Amino acid sequence: MGTFMNLAGKVAIVTGAGSGIGRASAVTMGARGASVLVTDILEERAETVAAEIVSAGGKATPLKVDVEQPEQIKQMVAKATATYGRVDILHNNAALLDANFSKNDVGLLTLTAESWDRFMAVNLRSMMLACQAAVPAMLKNGTGSIINTSSILGLLADMQFPAYGTSKAAIIGLTRYVATEFGKRGIRCNAVAPALILTPMVLNTMPPKLIKAHEDAALTPFVGQAQDVANAVAFLASDEARFITGHVLPVDGGTTSHLPSVQDFWRYLEQSNAKSFLDIPDRA
Repeated sequence: MGTFMNLAGKVAIVTGAGSGIGRASAVTMGARGASVLVTDILEERAETVAAEIVSAGGKATPLKVDVEQPEQIKQMVAKATATYGRVDILHNNAALLDANFSKNDVGLLTLTAESWDRFMAVNLRSMMLACQAAVPAMLKNGTGSIINTSSILGLLADMQFPAYGTSKAAIIGLTRYVATEFGKRGIRCNAVAPALILTPMVLNTMPPKLIKAHEDAALTPFVGQAQDVANAVAFLASDEARFITGHVLPVDGGTTSHLPSVQDFWRYLEQSNAKSFLDIPDRA
């Protein structure tokens, strides 16, 4: 079997699959032979991505899922099992990325308990519940691979986004606990930790100066694309990664391997008297 069909016969669930990293991961795993349950809070986006996979010759089913709703997470796993007969791969990717809501997470002293709780519910609790729902289905197969999307903000702190960053750090802890509890029973659990990825959302909300700061912080001559993360996810999902579990893979162009230079941007932000980069007038 060729490398690019290394997921043939497997069934994958991807959350937050309507755009960005989730879309790229769903499409990539579909192209490599997996049957994919494409889930997103926006049904239209899930349908579009599923249709893209099918039009390329793959198998995919769309499903609207709000990961803040525990019952919908259970129904998601039930749908995958009913449609395809099993669950082999779970890519927990959904996250709270709304630019307007992120204005509530610009610093510790202004962060509200309500904002903190919502970041934890969407980014962290949803992944725990999805693991809780998917693991029993994987145990029936005697094998499974879970890949959680963390962030380099879960590895190293930034000047803003304490709730988002802490939720991403906790995902790494959850990843290791799942790997530890179920590894001997055939289930692997890993996390990817992307740096800034040039998704449409980033391009529409982030000022060019901050994008340039991240480009300068990377050791590669470019900023990452969603496909760069999707390639890592598809590898960790495959049997080629069978001896890799409990691992956090930074997909960051080397950003976390050296002293950061992004702080220069935050100094600029402070000098501009803006509360958040979202308030800077030169953002795209």
